[in-house]
Amino acid sequence: METAANAVEGGFDDAVLAGQAAFRAQMDAMARPGTVQPVAPLTAPPGLLSAVAGSVALTLCDQDTPLWLDPRMQADGDVKAWLAFHCGAPLAHTPADAHFALVSSPGELIALENFAQGSQDYPDRSTTLILQVESLTGGEELALEGPGIKDRHTIAPKPMPRHFLAQWTQNNARFPRGVDLVLAGDDAVVCLPRTTRISRLES
Repeated sequence: METAANAVEGGFDDAVLAGQAAFRAQMDAMARPGTVQPVAPLTAPPGLLSAVAGSVALTLCDQDTPLWLDPRMQADGDVKAWLAFHCGAPLAHTPADAHFALVSSPGELIALENFAQGSQDYPDRSTTLILQVESLTGGEELALEGPGIKDRHTIAPKPMPRHFLAQWTQNNARFPRGVDLVLAGDDAVVCLPRTTRISRLES
């Protein structure tokens, strides 16, 4: 009974207006990689799922978009029930089947190559990973270049996946195939589309 009650509570109070606001922030973040786009705490999901990641999930996921959960979220019954109730996305059996992935522990994430990469003809058939990061600042400084970025931009989220720079270089090399990332902080998102080139910031 408690799980059922947790599933019903904590969604968008106004699904249309709240969904539009969250979607606009994500689109702005994807169009301008590395920029911090504020996201109001419009959801209150249970368990491991953060308010910002919950808002992203409710905006992007639906009954036609298989969703993969990392092992910690997969073990959280409240999270699974909440997502099923509010967005109806079926759970993907494998990372390669997922349109979206929710990750509560980026530092323990499996390799990016395990997720759907799309194809040369249908590059959009790839996985967008939503990583819950502890902070969008304070981590290793990374330099971003590419479409949507004037000259160069820097970010320092933490934690990030292991061997992230090497993995991301491989992700770039698969273009137009490859995965995209949404970094969900406490009150904002940062997006890293596959077109963004990332390197360690030289001192």
